[in-house]
Amino acid sequence: MQSYSAFAFAILALLLTPGPTNTLLALSGAGRGVRASLPLMLGEICGYLLVVVPLTMLVSEFLATHTAISQAIKLCSAVWVSFLAIRLWTLPQSTSTAHAITVRRVFITTCLNPKAIIIALVLMPQGSVAELLPYIAMFSMLIICVALVWLSAGSFLIRGASEHSPRLVRCIASVFLMVLSLGLAGNVFGIL
Repeated sequence: MQSYSAFAFAILALLLTPGPTNTLLALSGAGRGVRASLPLMLGEICGYLLVVVPLTMLVSEFLATHTAISQAIKLCSAVWVSFLAIRLWTLPQSTSTAHAITVRRVFITTCLNPKAIIIALVLMPQGSVAELLPYIAMFSMLIICVALVWLSAGSFLIRGASEHSPRLVRCIASVFLMVLSLGLAGNVFGIL
């Protein structure tokens, strides 16, 4: 088993990187504020745990030998992130971006987030349920900490821009999500 500090550092480094879930959290923080966006963290935690725990406990060896299934999961992720990008781009002017970001959307986005697969197959140690429980608890706490960082970043950094030009902020977030989606798809097809 790896040390808790090495595990925490690796998880933080991965979770802090921009991605589809973090983009949704930042946009919600900008539109609704941190306090009103806190329920979204439940969707993120449940999404990560739904993927990470079973993959770590049951499927890691299977996916390592069946790369086509792993690639299919990445392709599903790319399609979902594209859907989110298009949805953000086409929101009517009168619709608040924050209200389009629901716990359900954060949950599905997190379930399809490639970070979950990396955490399960690379970062999470292998072992019995009893050995993994402290790592799963630490992972859950780190998700909360990182979610608060992204909600706060949205609230403090994006909110000013969003008040002056909400459509511009939505379009930039949409383009960012589309680039992520194309990167995922390119990785699946060996383009990137």
